[in-house]
Amino acid sequence: MVKKSVRDTLRLDQVDLATLDPAGRPIGPRTKKEAADDLAVTGDELEALQEALYAEDSRAVLLVLQGMDTSGKGGVVRHVMGLVNPQGVRIASFKKPTAAELRHHYLWRIRKVLPDKGHIGAFDRSHYEDVLVPKVERLINAAELRKRYKEINAFEQELADSGITLVKCFLHISPEVQKERLLARLGDPKKNWKYNPADIDVRSKWSKYQDAYTQALRNCRDTPWYAVPADRKWYRNWAISRLLLETLREMNPAFPQPAFDLEAEKARLVNDDPLR
Repeated sequence: MVKKSVRDTLRLDQVDLATLDPAGRPIGPRTKKEAADDLAVTGDELEALQEALYAEDSRAVLLVLQGMDTSGKGGVVRHVMGLVNPQGVRIASFKKPTAAELRHHYLWRIRKVLPDKGHIGAFDRSHYEDVLVPKVERLINAAELRKRYKEINAFEQELADSGITLVKCFLHISPEVQKERLLARLGDPKKNWKYNPADIDVRSKWSKYQDAYTQALRNCRDTPWYAVPADRKWYRNWAISRLLLETLREMNPAFPQPAFDLEAEKARLVNDDPLR
């Protein structure tokens, strides 16, 4: 019997957020300790595969993280991307577009920070902000929204054609756990800076955002989405680390063959005396 992969388990084939358990553990470790132990092993293999990807210098991976406030996008960047060599990582986060960014097509700012060949990129929020917020706030009409879905699908196909493998993760958090995390930010002086009063305004539109996510997930599935339960931080981090690991295993990056004579270079070094 073939063991089911994390990608197969978490892949969103039928988009119905109401059926997804934000506290679920559909595959993998059942406890925080088991996850931590496995994460250490995963990290070793991830680092080795990343080194080969960097040396190969022909392809890239882009991890896209989307989810409600406090779902853990920053935590994933810190705990998962922290497992690999930062030299081969490019991280970008996206907030409300600036005046300069608004003068361009919404994908302009995304294209500027795509990972170079050999790198793993991570987006804390992404181009999906430009179909989520505008839908909820009614900044664009239905026709423009449909146009953007098509543009995003075409953009992601362009990335695939250029050698960038996308790993799109929807971090699924419950409103109850979000409230706990927001209260924790208010209750800890070291976390006050992470709190934004606007978070409450966004939270008040929870159902509208869930609908916006549902529509985006349904309309932009040419590249698969993975639904990651995010109520348990340790499980969220474990799941995304495994999604990355399985992706890199499938890519199977290889160290390039040297473009020089190894034995000849060894002989040169053996016989070399720079002080002579």
